[in-house]
Amino acid sequence: MGDVHFPVLFIAGGIFILLFAVGFIGMKIRIPGVVLYILLGIGLGGYFSGSHLLHLAGEVGIVLLFFMLGMEFPMRRLAGIAKKVAPAGTLDVCLNLFVTMGLCLFFGLDWITSFLMGGVVYATSSSITAKILESSKRMANPESEFLLGLLIFEDLVAPIAVAVLVGLTAGTAMTGVTFGMILAKIVGLIIGAVVIGHLIFSRLGGFVDRYRSQDIFILLVVGIALAYGGLALLLNLSEVLGAFLAGIILAEAQRTEPLEHAILPVRDLFLPLFFFYFGTTITFGDGVPMIPLLVVLLVWSIAGKIITGYYGARFYGLSKKVSVRAGLSFTQRGEFSVIIASMAVDTIRVLSGVFILSSAMIGILLFELAPRITTALFPKKARPQKYKVPGT
Repeated sequence: MGDVHFPVLFIAGGIFILLFAVGFIGMKIRIPGVVLYILLGIGLGGYFSGSHLLHLAGEVGIVLLFFMLGMEFPMRRLAGIAKKVAPAGTLDVCLNLFVTMGLCLFFGLDWITSFLMGGVVYATSSSITAKILESSKRMANPESEFLLGLLIFEDLVAPIAVAVLVGLTAGTAMTGVTFGMILAKIVGLIIGAVVIGHLIFSRLGGFVDRYRSQDIFILLVVGIALAYGGLALLLNLSEVLGAFLAGIILAEAQRTEPLEHAILPVRDLFLPLFFFYFGTTITFGDGVPMIPLLVVLLVWSIAGKIITGYYGARFYGLSKKVSVRAGLSFTQRGEFSVIIASMAVDTIRVLSGVFILSSAMIGILLFELAPRITTALFPKKARPQKYKVPGT
């Protein structure tokens, strides 16, 4: 374009129109927008790579995503869900986080990078899974409650894993004392959220009812989300954990539905920008790195989630057929993996990006085929016909 410089507003408008277009296409062909936003970012990465404004907008989107997620979990509900799916959740962490770490160490990665890749492989996409459960009309199936509960368990573990990763990748030498300090800051941030929520926001239900319809109320809600996320950054932790805890704080006001209704449009405006920005950071200048490791991780990621889904569902009390269907419906990675991958260096980020895109597409396919596969594995037994004896 020579020396032509387009106004920022013009560029911003173009980005939003492009995001709408690919999101609309994804809706029609039933491919999650997360995948298409990342692909769009990869395609346009040369024009937007390193954009601080785009990065900031994406950060706001991801903060609001975890803030709204936290609002779903008052303290009592958190304890109940964790207890119910704890066996499946523990198996999930062991297989998909720690076994993946072992595989990466075997391929020569250092232990911090291996932990990061374990985090990428660990987290199933909550948004993709929930959307295809609903669109495929399987929300009423017996495995849906188990799958959603296990996703919630992952949603509780992943922010803490991200916070630990932020501390590990801060550039300081990692010792037992340093690691202890990271855990102490995480615990302190959690205790602060519990105290603020219990002592202050549990008594503000009337305040929310009076002022939630006012235009200025959204400023308070978004301000709390960004401020607690920023406090986490100040402690060299993850803004994701801070935002999640901020949501827990507001959940104590017991006005989750109106608060979500107010903040949802803001989140939906900024969140696609996070995935788009992540795509702009992926460059294939030297091709796809570490292809043998990529193949092993893809195979293991599918096997690990199927094993988790099957045995976790059996622990949950579901039948063998339903448990197999649950495992086949649980392999897609998405937003959590993107968040963790965004902390990686260039080569690992490319590896992670290819893994996430491949896993998402394979997972969607397996989800669609799961009912057919389970029907083939567990065919309905023909009922013996009853014959009447002549003369009776």
